[in-house]
Formats: sequence, C-alpha cells, structure tokens
Amino acid sequence: MPRSLSARLSIWIVLASALLFLGLIFYLGRVYNVGVNKEVDKDAVQVLDNAVLRLDDILDDVERSTHILAWTVSRDLARPDEMITYSNATVRYNDPITSCSISFEPWYYKSKGEFYSICTWRTRSGEVLWEQEGDESYVYYEKNWYLRTKQLGTSCWTEPYTDLYGDEVRDSEAEIIVSFCEPLYERDSVFVGSVSLDLSIRRLSAELNDVQPYANAFCVLVGDNGTYLVHKDPSKLYYHSFFSDAEEMDLPELEELGRAMDLQQEGKRVIRIDGEKYLIYFQPIPTTGWSMALFCPESDIFAGYLALQRSLLIALIIALLAMFFLFVFLIRRQLNPLGRLAKEADFIASGDFTHPLPPVKRKDEIGLLNRSFKNMQQSLVAYIQEVTQAAASRERMKKELQIARSIQMGMVPHEFDLGDEVDLYASMAPAREVGGDLYDFFIQNDKLYFCIGDVSGKGVPASLIMSVCRSMFRIVARQNLSPAEIASRINDILAEKNDQMLFVTMFIASVDLKTDVMEYCNCGHNAPVLLSGSGHKPAFIDCKPNTAVGILPGFAYEGQRIEDFSDKVLFLYTDGLNEAENEAHEQFGNDRMLEELGREAFRDSRTLVDRLSQAVADHVAGAEASDDLTMLCLKITPDCRA
Repeated sequence: MPRSLSARLSIWIVLASALLFLGLIFYLGRVYNVGVNKEVDKDAVQVLDNAVLRLDDILDDVERSTHILAWTVSRDLARPDEMITYSNATVRYNDPITSCSISFEPWYYKSKGEFYSICTWRTRSGEVLWEQEGDESYVYYEKNWYLRTKQLGTSCWTEPYTDLYGDEVRDSEAEIIVSFCEPLYERDSVFVGSVSLDLSIRRLSAELNDVQPYANAFCVLVGDNGTYLVHKDPSKLYYHSFFSDAEEMDLPELEELGRAMDLQQEGKRVIRIDGEKYLIYFQPIPTTGWSMALFCPESDIFAGYLALQRSLLIALIIALLAMFFLFVFLIRRQLNPLGRLAKEADFIASGDFTHPLPPVKRKDEIGLLNRSFKNMQQSLVAYIQEVTQAAASRERMKKELQIARSIQMGMVPHEFDLGDEVDLYASMAPAREVGGDLYDFFIQNDKLYFCIGDVSGKGVPASLIMSVCRSMFRIVARQNLSPAEIASRINDILAEKNDQMLFVTMFIASVDLKTDVMEYCNCGHNAPVLLSGSGHKPAFIDCKPNTAVGILPGFAYEGQRIEDFSDKVLFLYTDGLNEAENEAHEQFGNDRMLEELGREAFRDSRTLVDRLSQAVADHVAGAEASDDLTMLCLKITPDCRA
C-alpha cells in the first residue's frame, strides 16, 4: 500500500467504483442469463420440433411408399417379372429410400426356384441398380427383416442392421440401414412374402446433422433399444448408446438421460461432458419408438455475452486506471497544505512544543486542523504536567498495593509443621494485587482449629474484610468455642455496621486430636471434599444450608461433626478453583476437581495442593484469573502419636 494519502484515497475510490461497476455487470449478467436461458429453451424446443417433423416426414414417405408398393404387388402376383419394374420405380422416384426388396416365400414361383427376391438400391453416386438376391450363402427368408413382418402379420420398422449390399461393390462395404417392412398376402390371406423399403442411417444422420441452432450443436437419434441411429461421431452409430458412453465416461447423468429417452419421455437436462456443459433437449418419436435429443453447448449459447463481458471488463480497467491517476493529481493538490502541517507537527512530536506552525488561511477542514494544532500546543504542556503527576501517583499507589499484598500474605500462616500426626498445607493466590480469600489454623488445648473463607468482591475492600475476618477467627476461636458458635460471633460482629452489604462465605472446623472427632460449620461456602477409604475416594461432605457471615445478625448457625476423622483427607477450596475459566470461558468444574483429587494415591497434603494448582494452570492456559484461588488440605494420622 502506498504511503501517500492521495494515492491511498485514490485506490480506495477506484476500488469502490470497481466494486460498484462489477456488481452492476454481475446483475445485468444475471438478468441477461435468465433471458437467454428462456430464449434458448424456446428456440431449442422449436428446432427440435422441426427436426422431429423433418424425420416424421421422411418416415411417413417411407411408410406410404411401402403401403403403395405392397398394394400394387399384391394385385399383380401372377407376373413375377414385373417385380423388377416395381422395385426399380420405387427407389428411383422416392429420394429418401436407399434400397427396396420384394421377397417371396421359398418355391413360391416354381419357375424361379427356391429363392426369388428382387433388390434395388441407389448407389452413393445416384445410380439405381438391381439384382435378384438369395442363394445358399444369403438365405433372405431367414433374415430378421423378413421374419419379423411374417410373424407379426403387420407392417413394422426393424432395428438397425448391417446391409451387405449398400454400395456399388456390394460385398465390400457394409451399410447400416433401418427397414420398414409390410407382409404380402394372397386373396385367401396366405402369407407369400414381404415388401421392405430401407433407409440408410448414414444418410439419415446427414439429414439431421444439418439441424444446428449453434455452431457446435448436434442432434442425436436413438432407437428403442437405446443405440445411436444419428450422432455427430459416425463411429458411435449402431454400436454405442447413452448407457455405454455413461459407463465409459462415468457419467450417471448421461445414463439417466438415456433411461428417460428409452421411456419415451421429453424434457431438458444439463450435463457436463468432457469439460463442456451442454443443455440437452429431448422428445420421443412415437411412431417408431425412437427418441431424438438436441445437444447445445453452453459456450456457444453465451458466446456473445462472454465477448461483451470481456469488452466491458477491458473498458472498465482502462476507465479505472484513468480515474486513479486523475484522483491522485486532484487529491494531492488539495492535500499539499496538510503535508506541510504534518512536517511541522513532527517538531512538536519530538518535544519542541513551541515550534511555529505554517500559516494557513483556508477555512476548510485543513484550516480547522491548523488552528487545532495551535490550541494543542498551548494545552499540551499543561497536559504533560498533569500526566507526569498522575504517573507519579499511580507509581505510589502501585508500591502501596505491593506493600498491602505483602502485609496480607504475611497475615496467613506459612509454617505448616504442626507435628507428625497433622499433615496440613495451604496456598493462596489473589487474582489482583490484594484479594479477598483467607485461611487460618492453629492448635490450642489439643484441638486443631482451621478455616477457609471467600469475601464477596475483590480488590482493596475485600482485602480489608479478609483481614478483619481472619483476626476475628483467631480471637473468637481461642475461647474454646464450637465452630457454629465461632461463626455466630463473627457474623454478629461483621453484620453490625455492614452498610456495603459485604459478606464472607466460610468453612470453620476443629479436630480433637485425642478423640479424632471433627466438628464443622459451613457458612454458605463450597462443600469441602473428603477422601476416605483405602483408595481415598473423593466425595463432598454433607453441609447444612447456613448463610454466609455478615448478612443476618443473630442467625443461628448449625454445626455438624464427623465422629472418626482419623486417616481421612479433607480438601477445602474457594470458588477460584472449580470456577476457573480458560479463554473459551469453560470452567474447571466440580467433576474435573473430583477427578484430579482421586487420580493418584494420596501422598501428602502439599503434593495434593500443588497437583490441583498445576491442573488449574493447565486448564486456564494463560487466561487472566477471574477470582482468588485458595486451597487447604488436612489429614490426621493417629499412628504418629507418641
């Protein structure tokens, strides 16, 4: 991207204009596309109808000529030599007809022998020739074109077949033909022979291949067994079909088209063949059971549109380049004063706040900017002084918060050596410089008192409440009160003048080191986890629904107890553990906490706390801590007593 503002503005304007023009071209193209498709459908259907009518005319001529010839022959059966005249005249005066056969049952004319079949054909040069066909090598009355009409007893079209007598050298070049045959009967309805008029598939293909609404469009005619009767590729005639091509090219759409045409359906398909998309229109020819399809390449249909599109794009590129250079010149001329102002502003940025700015008499935005810079010069010195003072204040506050953090962390005990029978360890990690979590423990008169708490809120206010609450726990617990009584005393003191409605969730407990009885009172805190049994399976302990301390003065807290706490592990925590979130806002959760607690056999309290700390760190993966995190683990081992 150029550094010059005028160049950048010009580029953005040209890009916006290009998007606008391209959008307009795209819209017009869509409209043109819809219109062209409708017109193509209309024209293609009309062309296909004309081709079908053209084919019907040829077939009707053949059928009509066959009926006339059969009628004539049936009335002149007594003169076998006249069959030559009838056969020659039929081929000579009926242009679509390639060849004609008037064939009789064996020994029908005893004077002619077993075989009597007059065959007349038109050579490719236009000459009409004839001969009497039939011998031991060519038994015509066993051929399909003869047997089919004999068995059906009516006129019919044959399937395409190879004619060995279709050219001047009749035994050297095969011709694929289709025949229309009609039976011959004597007056007593006895079958005596057949009349067969033939159409050359090659000639029929040449007739229909002239149907080209577009340069590369072509017609395909298929028989009732799906084989090609007309195709632009002569090598495919008679020996190939839509089904064989579909299998060869792995085109199920082509197979579907062949099936639709075989079922005498009509319609339209869009198929990509050899990288070219074709619009294919097809309809049946009911009289024969055949079906015709018109293949129109999409590239031919939209050739004019694509040429117009290329011309428009070239014109658009030239226009956009001209716009770009014009805009660069005009914008640069207008922004020259702004450039001078920017150079002078560099002196101000380097610290020379009294450097004079160039005089600008303009009343537009550039003149306004110049006056704004002058006003900025006057206020910048005062602002820097204020910033300097504010920075000094923030630095003092930061140091004070660091001192407060040191004081707060120093208020909770860090020595965990309470004798061989007591395995206790705790950790606390504030989310900010100072936090609102607390823990404490001490031994008095063979009783271990301990607690964990979480103050509502964070920061300095929470840290003050934490300090007060921890001090009250120490003072009240030393009076040999039960955990429920300790909670009641702390609650009454905190609730007395709690205008800010700050409260503390706490878990307060004591363990008699002689009897291993643990008494506890849960004040709205997360239920601790007890690991008991040989495998130390983790489970939440039962906690009565006492309210947090500091909310309701005079609230009657209910205590609970565990009669035998020996060899059990108690894990206390704040919601900074189970509610710790990663960057996707997924919480660590109680299930994972229980899984981590029971994952390995218990070794000691510190190992367990460190393992949970690492698990939370792995889950958070660098995300900012959402809450303070405090954990405490305790196990009483009576076997260690003297």
